[in-house]
This record gives sequence, C-alpha cells and structure tokens, in this order.
Amino acid sequence: MLIRPLDRTDTAETNAMLAVIHAAFTTPESPDTEPVEVELTRRLLAGPDAVDALTLVALSRDTHEIVGMVMGTQSWIGDERAVGLGPLAVAPDAQSHGIGSALVHAVVAASDALRYPVAALLGEPAYYSRFGFVAAETLDVRSPDPQWGTYFQARRLSSWTDSAVGDFRYAPPFTEM
Repeated sequence: MLIRPLDRTDTAETNAMLAVIHAAFTTPESPDTEPVEVELTRRLLAGPDAVDALTLVALSRDTHEIVGMVMGTQSWIGDERAVGLGPLAVAPDAQSHGIGSALVHAVVAASDALRYPVAALLGEPAYYSRFGFVAAETLDVRSPDPQWGTYFQARRLSSWTDSAVGDFRYAPPFTEM
C-alpha cells in the first residue's frame, strides 16, 4: 500500500476516491441513497478548507487503485487553527487490513509536521483511542454539537498550546449540510 496526497486536478482520481467513500458509507437499509459523506467531500474539495497535504489516499499495492482515503480540513478552536479529520473511508473489500489505521497515522503525522496544535474528529472512541484521541472535552475543546458527547474526540499535537481550547469550528461545509 502507498499513501499519498490526492491529486485534486485529476478528475478520475477524485471520482475514484468518492466511489470509495460511497461504498464505505452505503448502508444495507439504503443501498440506492448517496451517503452524506460523499456530498460533504465534494463540497470540501470545491472550497478552500480541504488541506491538500492532509487529503490522503491509500493505493493498493497490486492494482494501484484507491482503496482508502482520509481528509483533513482547516478548522478552528477559538482563534487557533486546528485540523478537522474526516471523512475516513476504506473500500469494503479492503477493510480489516490496516488501511484505516495507516491513514490515521499518516494524517496525524502530516498534521503534526504542518504544526497544527490539535486534530479533532467525530468517531468511535474505542477505535480512535488507539491513536491517542480522547474525549475532546477532557482537553477543554468543546464540541460543535453537545449531543456528540465522547464521540467528539481530539488529540494534542507537538505544537499544542494552552490557547488551543474553546469551541471547535469545522470548515463551513460541515455545518451547511
């Protein structure tokens, strides 16, 4: 597997990434309905908030096809910049092979290298705790939606400062949908 930034100028590559998101988030109850994560990703890619160095794809070693993706977007905690992670998607036939874990490690490392102080996401605590994420409220980072509870998680990065506390604001497409 190879992990690298998405080539946003390549329409076929972007469409392949969107197909992975579609496959990963489609539910048996609504097989013909486009998952909201697909349109969210389209909107993020169309605007200024998707961070190119944090919009990563995983390519199959054998076929060089996209089998997974993760997106990091410009977000804010108070006046401090932050990274909002998600969506994260792995093609159903490629799941349980460590691709999602590799993508999370890669996007966290890239966020750290870009000197973001914190990364935050909405996800399953049992899964993301292995990557150092904790309930955001324990870091004094307040969720955009209090009902998310412990599912809204954050991780301090090397550039963390005590001023990276307060209300977390995702890129506008997250709240417009």
